Amino acid sequence: MNLRKVSYSKPITFFCQFFLIATLIIACHSTKINTSTQTTNNGCVQNYDLNTDYFPKKIKITHATGLVVEYHKHYKVVTIKNPWQNAKKTFQYVLVQCGTPTPQGFNQTQVITVPINSIVSLSTTHLPHLAKLGVVDKLIGISNSKQVNTPDVVERIKAGKLAQVGDNSNVDIEKILELNPDLVTTFGIGNSQTDSYAKLTEAGLKVGINSEYMEDTPLGRSEWLKFTALFFNKDEQVEKIFSEIANKYERVAQKAKSVKNRPTVFVGFNFKGTWYMPGGKSYVAKYLADSGANYLWSDDKSSGSLPLSFEVVLERAANADYWSNLSQYWKNLKDLVVEDNSYNDFKAVKTGNLYNNNARVNESGGNDYLEGGISNPDMVLSDLIKILHPEILYNHKLFYYHKLSE
Repeated sequence: MNLRKVSYSKPITFFCQFFLIATLIIACHSTKINTSTQTTNNGCVQNYDLNTDYFPKKIKITHATGLVVEYHKHYKVVTIKNPWQNAKKTFQYVLVQCGTPTPQGFNQTQVITVPINSIVSLSTTHLPHLAKLGVVDKLIGISNSKQVNTPDVVERIKAGKLAQVGDNSNVDIEKILELNPDLVTTFGIGNSQTDSYAKLTEAGLKVGINSEYMEDTPLGRSEWLKFTALFFNKDEQVEKIFSEIANKYERVAQKAKSVKNRPTVFVGFNFKGTWYMPGGKSYVAKYLADSGANYLWSDDKSSGSLPLSFEVVLERAANADYWSNLSQYWKNLKDLVVEDNSYNDFKAVKTGNLYNNNARVNESGGNDYLEGGISNPDMVLSDLIKILHPEILYNHKLFYYHKLSE
């Protein structure tokens, strides 16, 4: 019996020892390879190596003109060149990989550790970014829950997981301080009385200015998705996401490029005696050009809005084929005529060629065109082509736009 036990135990013991040694060798070898890049669950580097590039996949800005990204081995420098109209300043952020040293020479710049793990957004236009990047779970505060359309965020609101912190001009600093987010994203218009940026930074919060609205093209606005991605270290993922968005847009635009008949179009409405018409170099004009339209103010060289009188607009647009982007409060023809009976003088009203971009408005008046439309420019363009050239996109169903009914 004893001999039998010995004869079996030696091979088993030897095998166990061999297996244990082999496992240790493999583990040690793996650790040696990965020590410089190994991160914890929260994205922090465990063993910093000054020779390691911690951002091997880099973002390239191809359409946005107001956003610049410069990479270093363990930090990224993000510059906002044109935060608002006629801005006299730029903003800069140094995004430092968690677990690595803070670079020197940026005393006047906000230094933010990335990836961030919590965010408060003061604009609904930033919310689709979080959904596309798969980080809605990091959102802990928003301006106003009633205005939100992004489905993933709506679900988070229903679950009671989001705090309301007020809008840009009336933000609740104390509530945000209680939330203690890694980042607050906001926007500015250059008015110290209404902009929240200064108040937030003075309170010691990390704040990112998103100036997507200053871009002159649909894809330029959409590319600010990359601004959000930089804070989450989603550099590689966002390049793929935006590339797909841009490719879709360009494919759709190509379909309308060779159209011979370009219907005349004008947009906007008379507001308290002034009609704000988008300039010929604006993102609205770009949408209309790419959709095969003849925008009646395309000869203008500005990218902002032109304050015009009703009479000036009527003189040029009286016989226009289409009228789009009307008041967000107009759902049918009656709403328009009740507002001002003089609108009946436009041919587009008489023919019923009125299309508004308020097809997706929630019960509180939050318009998804102004929220999700920025991140989905291919869908907006497809709508416009469907309206102006229905034969090109025969199977497309209007998403953000709808025809004003009787």
